[in-house]
Amino acid sequence: MIGCGNMGGAMLARWIAAGTIDPARVWVVDPGSPQLPEGVRLAAAIADAPAADAVLLAVKPQQLTAARDGGLDRLAPHLLISILAGVDAATLAGVSHAAHVVRAMPNLPVAIGQGVVGLYSATATDAIRATATALMTPLGLAEWIADETLFDAVTALSGSGPGFTYRFIDALAQAGAALGLDADQALRLARATVAGSAALAQASPDTPATLADRVASPGGSTREGLNILDRDDALRRLLVETLAAAERRNAELAAAARA
Repeated sequence: MIGCGNMGGAMLARWIAAGTIDPARVWVVDPGSPQLPEGVRLAAAIADAPAADAVLLAVKPQQLTAARDGGLDRLAPHLLISILAGVDAATLAGVSHAAHVVRAMPNLPVAIGQGVVGLYSATATDAIRATATALMTPLGLAEWIADETLFDAVTALSGSGPGFTYRFIDALAQAGAALGLDADQALRLARATVAGSAALAQASPDTPATLADRVASPGGSTREGLNILDRDDALRRLLVETLAAAERRNAELAAAARA
């Protein structure tokens, strides 16, 4: 693993907790002092790490040049998995000399095995795809994307989506507090409400739109609130704008990486 920040660390911790990876087979390259699971070995630089069949590139997109200049191509792994937002497979292949490149876009709930991981590769064989799928499945839902041009959209939706969801939970709690609830109690209620609603949406064969209508009795209080969210398509338009902004930033990062 090159880089072990919030996302890389969450993935590593989950893999080891699930028994997917033997910690004794893992090297982490990170110039800092990350908290690593017992048995994982740490190197300060790529030059200090041994060759590996598989490399997970988990630095920030802006640090790709430093990884390249630090000897990423020396590792020349059979499989490179990159979680760098916006950096395309061709660029990754060029700087790593990997036989196969798989782009992966996880989100933070992978830490508890309930994340989403988007996957893409232009060169992966069936065996490589099976390996990548098996590696990502303990983290949550693994979805292969057929067209790399859609990867920025996946990143905006599921990669950045938890951040947007946390903002919604916070806003829901603050709205409850504005109505007079104790702030801590409002936050507990908001967290549990979103968690339960998401679990039901995941388990139900019905669409979220159908579930919303099922909660909202005609003329009732939920319907009155939904009327605010639905007025002029306000919520949908806000989220389209939100995801579009994230997608544009991914495209900017890709352009910077190519340069």
